[in-house]
Amino acid sequence: MSKFAIFGGPKAVTREPGDLFTWPIITREDEDAVLEVLRRGAMSGTDVTLKFEGEFAAWQGTKYALGFNNGTSSIHGALFGCGVGIGDEVICPSITYWASILQVFSLGGTVVFGEVDPVSLCLDPKDLEKRITPRTKAIMVVHYLGHPADMDPIMEIANRHGIAVIEDVSHAQGSLYKGRKVGTIGHVGAMSLMTGKAFAIGEAGMLVTDDQEIYERAIALGHYERFGDEIQTKSLRPYLGLPLGGYKYRMHQLSSAVGRVQLKYYDLRTQEIRRSVDYFWELLEGVPGVRPHRPTDPNSHMGGYYYPHGLYIPEELGGLSVTRFAEAVRAEGALDCHPGCNRPLHLHPVFNTCDVYGAGKPTRIANSPVDLRQEPGSLPTSEGIGNRVYGIPWFKQYRPEKIQEYAQAFRKVAENYKELLAEDPGDPADLGGWHFFKHSE
Repeated sequence: MSKFAIFGGPKAVTREPGDLFTWPIITREDEDAVLEVLRRGAMSGTDVTLKFEGEFAAWQGTKYALGFNNGTSSIHGALFGCGVGIGDEVICPSITYWASILQVFSLGGTVVFGEVDPVSLCLDPKDLEKRITPRTKAIMVVHYLGHPADMDPIMEIANRHGIAVIEDVSHAQGSLYKGRKVGTIGHVGAMSLMTGKAFAIGEAGMLVTDDQEIYERAIALGHYERFGDEIQTKSLRPYLGLPLGGYKYRMHQLSSAVGRVQLKYYDLRTQEIRRSVDYFWELLEGVPGVRPHRPTDPNSHMGGYYYPHGLYIPEELGGLSVTRFAEAVRAEGALDCHPGCNRPLHLHPVFNTCDVYGAGKPTRIANSPVDLRQEPGSLPTSEGIGNRVYGIPWFKQYRPEKIQEYAQAFRKVAENYKELLAEDPGDPADLGGWHFFKHSE
């Protein structure tokens, strides 16, 4: 073995990446679609968005799709669509970005955080049922980092208790769970389509559902120009003309125009991504300490492999910290190998001490008859998961010779880990971050 790059040796990665990581893929077709909207001054209209919604619903396999200005508002619409209100509880995994759940505060509800499965990194069905109370209104399932959550047991539990299931598909557009697209399994799906995502069209979001009432309630929250006579939900009809939520959430038509083009090529392009990342993992098969974060079911897959990660097994590397492991891999030229993931939300002050709306008590418990806050140690898997995951390159093109070099960087470090043990500082207590990824969601 050549000397570690972190100690002055040659890097494993020597080739220029070229288009290996270029995303989204923007062509003249995207540009022409945007210019068409600009030239006729239709940026704030809905005609292009309506076409995009129809095409997206057909691709997704749902009756309805509703475009939003971002993913955060689409999740807000899903929560409102499911009737979340004052005093209601929503169960959500603690390992996720805040936009999966913080909107529940503005509806007068609160959040109960659940554990994640240490392999899928998604909501653990085995932990779910004990979080349910008579006040539980919905379950927020996050298909974290593109990995489909284990939806069958989650839906069985939810249906038995009469609880709505919302799927946050922001990381997982096009991912399959046992042959079914995520976002179509629960009662409603919502997702970000911003530029950093696998389905990247600008700043935008989308809600998908087969339920007419959920769809129409989401319209009522913030789509004033569509809250008219076409609404059929009886409880909404007395209030037609103005949005019940007072929000203005429609999708910008420049994003809609890009979305229509991107949708045409999304499946083909993400197939290339999966081929590339899967090849990377094939090259690392049998290497100690590293495992792929991807489903094992043959009818499930990772969609666009949003921000792919690996599972870290420090016991196989003499207890080497993931921080030191990742530092050595980055020195070899694999710059996306960062330790950790999102930090557990149940420990953040906004869910413990912050009085957002001046209620005189923390917003988390402002409308709750009991104190739902969860102390350090209450979700041990979530609190320790950052020490057992790391980022891998998000390949967008199948370039075998280049991918081989990146795989070699990981192999070189993992197979010769003993040289790193002496100067291992260990993992910091705050590994990962609240805004862990390189972009805003």
